[in-house]
Amino acid sequence: MSAFVFSEDLEVEMKDTIKEIPLGELHPFPDHPFGVRDDEAMAQTVESIKEYGVLVPAIARPRENGGYEIIAGHRRKHACEIAGLKTMPVIVRDIDRNTATIVMVDSNLQRENILPSERAKAYKMKLEAIKRQGARTDLTCTQVGHKSNGTKSIQKVADEAGESRTQVQRYIRLNELQPELQHLVDEGKIGMTPAVEISYLKPDEQKMLIETIDSEQATPSFSQAQRMRRLSQEGKLNDDAVLGIMMEQKKPENWDLKLPMEKIRKFFPRSYTPQRMEETIIKLLETWMKKRQRDQQR
Repeated sequence: MSAFVFSEDLEVEMKDTIKEIPLGELHPFPDHPFGVRDDEAMAQTVESIKEYGVLVPAIARPRENGGYEIIAGHRRKHACEIAGLKTMPVIVRDIDRNTATIVMVDSNLQRENILPSERAKAYKMKLEAIKRQGARTDLTCTQVGHKSNGTKSIQKVADEAGESRTQVQRYIRLNELQPELQHLVDEGKIGMTPAVEISYLKPDEQKMLIETIDSEQATPSFSQAQRMRRLSQEGKLNDDAVLGIMMEQKKPENWDLKLPMEKIRKFFPRSYTPQRMEETIIKLLETWMKKRQRDQQR
């Protein structure tokens, strides 16, 4: 179920404007942060469309230069192309860019297996859209609310995503990483906490780190990232300093444990966010540890 909320009037109006639109007239949302991948989920979507058609219409808005800009439905469009369809059902709504950005982000955050870099860009886009949006009294007010200061805006992003404000801020910091480092975070080779520390390094310092990671085949721990950030703030971070830090052996307590999402997602309801899954796993481990302690005392 989508996280964004429309008023009843808007729902009726949007249902009344469903159109069959040629795929060639549908264009991607500018700077769309979510990748469209030819994975197993896409293959299942293609098979579903071949058998039943597109069950959920996409959402789009008219473009100034003609055609339509997809707000929600990039994966469905790609699946339609693979399935050999020429058109797809689309809800057309003439909404402003800020509202469209918020709807686009909220509709896609319900997907599984979202990469950290995708979530980072999405949170940033939504935050900036909320900040740009003035006080609204129209149909989008129930979803977006009124313009507020940065603290309230980021709290709104966090609440609607089911994340803590701190976690949203951490994700947004990932946008300051060089693409190569973002890719390492997506692959799970660099944890979130060291990635946030690295994001405070200057671009040229990050490039020095990338070269060292390639040469040493090692990624920084949290404490190593902290030291590099501190040296950067002092103006003392150079090639030798980065190499010296990265050549140190990591302590096991600094390692970040990564659990593949595809292996644990099946144990949780689809509505659970990564943060809620983590909290549940911690509680279960605490219960397991207490049981072990009781068994050992018998």
